[in-house]
Amino acid sequence: MDWNAVTLAVFDVDGTLYNQRRLRLKMAYELLLHALRSRSLRTPRLLAAYRRLREQLADDEVQDFEQVLLMQTAGRCRLPPATVAALATEWLEQRPLRHIAACRYDGLPELFQRLRARGKRIAILSDYPAQAKLQATGLAADIIVCAGDVGVLKPHPRGLQLAMALAGAAPASTVMIGDRPERDGAAARRSGAHALIKSRRPLPGWQTFATYRDPLFTVQL
Repeated sequence: MDWNAVTLAVFDVDGTLYNQRRLRLKMAYELLLHALRSRSLRTPRLLAAYRRLREQLADDEVQDFEQVLLMQTAGRCRLPPATVAALATEWLEQRPLRHIAACRYDGLPELFQRLRARGKRIAILSDYPAQAKLQATGLAADIIVCAGDVGVLKPHPRGLQLAMALAGAAPASTVMIGDRPERDGAAARRSGAHALIKSRRPLPGWQTFATYRDPLFTVQL
């Protein structure tokens, strides 16, 4: 990375700003308790179907995916769309907020401060609503773009292109920081931007980092 050439740093949220595996374990425990108390597997089955369909819609780059996702999940689970929307919002957006601070990756506040001190703008690009999650991490961004704003999920580059347009940044001066090469990395490459992928192991063809205390951020930036 040549940080001197970067004017915009774009961060994914889930799995990039916080440890998604740790969060999902906490949520799995909550979901288990809920299932035991309600004596029903309706909610875990709905959430599993919702996630699988969302991944498929991302792979297929379906336009206006939110309505399609809602209707297809409702059809598979034989529930009203309003019920699907309410449960997805509760379990995927609202309930996780209480755990996010404890799952945030070390070094991020210092990195955000360092980026701003160097005159870089910070953007968030998420496939889920991100404002509340970002607030829960204690971090702040100049620009927030979510898949719902552009009607299509990553790896489609439209969301990243919108973030760059809002920042007035060229692709060559933009870096997309995420945890999924097939989503975040692909969106960056299709936009002409740089990509940094958070991974504990090297990924052929990608520039990776293990933590936000790597020399890539602490020395080179």
